[in-house]
Amino acid sequence: SIRQAKKKILDEFCNVCNYNRKYAIWLLNNPLKEKKFKSTRKRIFIYSQETISILESIWEASGYLWSQRLKAALPLWLPWAKQKFNITPKIEKQLISISSAQIDRRLRNKKNRKKKKIYGTTRPGTLLKHNIQIKTDNWDVNTPGFMEIDTVSHSGPSAEGDFILSLNCTDIHTTWTETRAVMGKGQILTLDAIEDIKSSLPFILRGIDSDNGSEFINHHLKRFCDNNKIQFTRSRPYKKDDNAHIEQKNWTHVRKIFGYVRYDTKFVLNLMNDLYRNELCWFQNFFQPSVKLLEKIHIGSKLKRVYDKPITPLQRVCKCKNVNPVKIAELKKLSLSLNPFELSITIDKKLSKIYDAASKYRKIYKNFKSEPYVVNNSVPSNLWLDS
Repeated sequence: SIRQAKKKILDEFCNVCNYNRKYAIWLLNNPLKEKKFKSTRKRIFIYSQETISILESIWEASGYLWSQRLKAALPLWLPWAKQKFNITPKIEKQLISISSAQIDRRLRNKKNRKKKKIYGTTRPGTLLKHNIQIKTDNWDVNTPGFMEIDTVSHSGPSAEGDFILSLNCTDIHTTWTETRAVMGKGQILTLDAIEDIKSSLPFILRGIDSDNGSEFINHHLKRFCDNNKIQFTRSRPYKKDDNAHIEQKNWTHVRKIFGYVRYDTKFVLNLMNDLYRNELCWFQNFFQPSVKLLEKIHIGSKLKRVYDKPITPLQRVCKCKNVNPVKIAELKKLSLSLNPFELSITIDKKLSKIYDAASKYRKIYKNFKSEPYVVNNSVPSNLWLDS
């Protein structure tokens, strides 16, 4: 009968597969369903290869800005990009409409991050510490002129002898940044560089906040601030977060450009100051949008940072009331006459001269086996990279 036949089939199935009888019955009553593979929808590429190649060229010429800053910089660079590339109305529309997330995806393969150790040379100043107020609260200013200052060492692998330092100053309200090269950490030379920066600012210098280095904590700078009614404060010792604004600019405006090699000649000093006063200052303040932190929101254990819309330091200065109108008019006229692509090429040419003139510092070390070996600090061929 059919029942006996089913019983034999079930017995044979259990013997061959070594299954439990009830499990075998369940398998025979519930056959495995065939898996249906869903056809994946292919994404349509909105942005053409020509658009992406032009975007890459602007990204490289602008100093490898991150996506949100690059998106804000595109309208500033487009008038000059039209003269350099064959940009059709369709490509222009795509460049304006591309999102920052899409920029990250399309430029992902082009980015190459390099991290190196930072060699610090700040030495504490023992004079006047009790006369200079420590600033620990957050900056909350709506007026330009309050600046954080710091020095960046160009000593290479050794801090022996005299070498060049970059005196870096950034305004808290407008993010306007000025830099000068100084030979050594002399107090008089540092003060001369600060006076030079003060005369070139498009607004009045109202406050200085520095670290505890001896180039800042001295009678010369204290007397200068008192005579010019400039607020002078300092950060807590060994607390770099107190000067977070200038510490960030030390990387983006100095270290990323000049690298970690040694510069210690007057010839290089003049080349660096020429670049700092002209092309590099114009390029960073006219054509590189920056963002400012508005607030921090704690969501459980996560921290969300909210930033304002990226705009250039020049645009921030133009929105301020307490500025020099004559200098603002001159800066606007100058920015309209500058081609950012040509400016970027000029900066690269001047940087190449500075790299070639860097000191090839050689020093003899000894390892544990007392066998000498030589460390050669060679000049890198390309330091104009972004993280």
